[in-house]
Amino acid sequence: MEREKVVFIVGGAGYVGEMLAESFAARDDVGKVVVLDKEAQSDYSKKIPKLIYIKANMSDKNWLEEVARYEPEVVVHTAWQIRAMYGEAPKQWLWNVEGSNNVFDFTLNLPSVKKFIYFSTASSYSARESNTFDHLFTEDEGFRHDDYIYAYEKKITEENLEVIYNQLKKEGKQLPQVTVFRPAAITGPRGRYMRIRFGLQSALQGNLKGGLINRIITLLTSFVPVTKGWVRQFVHEDDVNDAVTKVIFENQDWEYEVFNLVPVSEAVYPDDMAEAVNKKKVTIYPWMVRLAFWFFWHATRGRVPTCPHSWRFYSYPLLMSGEKLQHFYKCKYTSKNAFHYTNGRYENLVPEHNRRHNNVVIEK
Repeated sequence: MEREKVVFIVGGAGYVGEMLAESFAARDDVGKVVVLDKEAQSDYSKKIPKLIYIKANMSDKNWLEEVARYEPEVVVHTAWQIRAMYGEAPKQWLWNVEGSNNVFDFTLNLPSVKKFIYFSTASSYSARESNTFDHLFTEDEGFRHDDYIYAYEKKITEENLEVIYNQLKKEGKQLPQVTVFRPAAITGPRGRYMRIRFGLQSALQGNLKGGLINRIITLLTSFVPVTKGWVRQFVHEDDVNDAVTKVIFENQDWEYEVFNLVPVSEAVYPDDMAEAVNKKKVTIYPWMVRLAFWFFWHATRGRVPTCPHSWRFYSYPLLMSGEKLQHFYKCKYTSKNAFHYTNGRYENLVPEHNRRHNNVVIEK
């Protein structure tokens, strides 16, 4: 009889990590889901069966022996301090980059691990004025340097993973299958109604509640402010879950592969955004975005996550190709449907009066 899988999720208190933990725990072929996160366990997480929660920062090493005892066959790394920490860049580097190195060293050297999934980002392709709406970045192009701290740290971290993997392979070590996902903006009913985070979509939809800052941001987004270069790609949370599930629980024939996690579909443009949130759009200039981001970043000491260089991602296009992903997984939701509608496994979280259901999915 085949042994029930033990899955280890780094960042299991986050949006994606907790969703995956719940999904895996519901499977008969999974015996345990071991979760690591620096945040306290949520009440929701406490109700997930088969779950073992370890509260620790991945940049520390006090968790290594405990996790190793469970002999996980699968490791999924979703952890990241996404919000830039005002005035604490060294700590953020320690948590994100050095912490990820700990996870890579642990995972690639643990004999029980057969599959490793790492969540990277689309941001590291870099949003630049020279980008166009016609160019879709492919995995083979690789990342470009960007001073936006999230994009830069993710670029360095993904490069570190490849270096560590290749070095161990050169030494003749038996290595797990490695899959790197570079997701577009992840959305869906769970993300919008259960895991409300500070962001453009939450602000435009009026989901930011309480506090003077949130009231100011909500007022400023009583219309949809967009530049001529504004565009977004979204991937539905169900597609994220299903793509990862397909890697873990089905046989795939690669040793180390990178995939843009994005549907092959038209992106979301200003008119689509305005229609979805039922607001009028107002065209602004990139310098206005830059000035507003600078002001809120310093005036709120980072409480509003508009850190240096992030303004370019609201000003210039950055679009990815999802063609490579389709070789093994085809997204069920288009970017527009993922953003606009409330379809999905977590639609029960959406109040009845807010539900917008649509049966149109990408053709099979």
